Amino acid sequence: MESRLNRTLCLILIGVASFASLLPIALTVMNALKTTVEISTNPLAPPVQMHWENFSAAWKNAALGPSLLHSIEVAGLTVILVCLTAAPCAYVLARQKGRGWRFVTFYLMATITVPVQLYLYPLYFIFAKLGLVNSIPAVALIYTAMFSPFAIFLLRTYVLSIPYALEEASEVDGATAWQKFYYVILPMMRPGLLTVAIIVGLNAWNEFVIAVTFLQNNDNVTAIVKFYSLTGQYSTDWGEMLAAAVIIVLPVVVVFVLLQRRFIDGMTAGAVKA
Repeated sequence: MESRLNRTLCLILIGVASFASLLPIALTVMNALKTTVEISTNPLAPPVQMHWENFSAAWKNAALGPSLLHSIEVAGLTVILVCLTAAPCAYVLARQKGRGWRFVTFYLMATITVPVQLYLYPLYFIFAKLGLVNSIPAVALIYTAMFSPFAIFLLRTYVLSIPYALEEASEVDGATAWQKFYYVILPMMRPGLLTVAIIVGLNAWNEFVIAVTFLQNNDNVTAIVKFYSLTGQYSTDWGEMLAAAVIIVLPVVVVFVLLQRRFIDGMTAGAVKA
């Protein structure tokens, strides 16, 4: 009886959490098919008539086609840079011991807590002097610096869970430090790298402050910046704006649904040792 009661309570909590998570998405999709008058009158009511033209208008007025490609470029380049730099750094932090390495670990932890607004102005000043404003690779470089500390700490748990005996066995076979990392450690870090790629990619896709500050040219802005351009000074077509939101969110949802099993496995596989 106690086990059945616990199971029932768990199912109820899961149902409530699922409803709370899916309700905003359902309301967004539903209101994207309505006019502004209908949304203002009753945003919880279903649409009287499906207004599919909101999606075509949002795609045209916000130029979502090129902006989505720019978002893919920024997110993809950021994921590549973060994975290339965080993996070897996590390996070094997990295997090296000493006071200096503890300081590096503390420094990386501190950088996670610093809000982006504190270093936004000095970054813009430096990048403007170097002529890197309106550059997608420059924005990807900033994102790499922002998301690397989290990626390093997540990947570090994977390295700590790998038995050191595997590296000792490769040393007996004459492997160098880079060969140990590339042939022994890196293949076992693949679940963690996939998890890092998903999280970093989502954050880079949805980031707004850095994108709107460093990408000021309409020819290379990301989709999330174009989304805010639909807001008018005196009035806003909310149906069109919500349709643009659905278009922008849809690729992220599809990618996460396809990779959710690997994402969950990657989040739990590195929790063996911290």
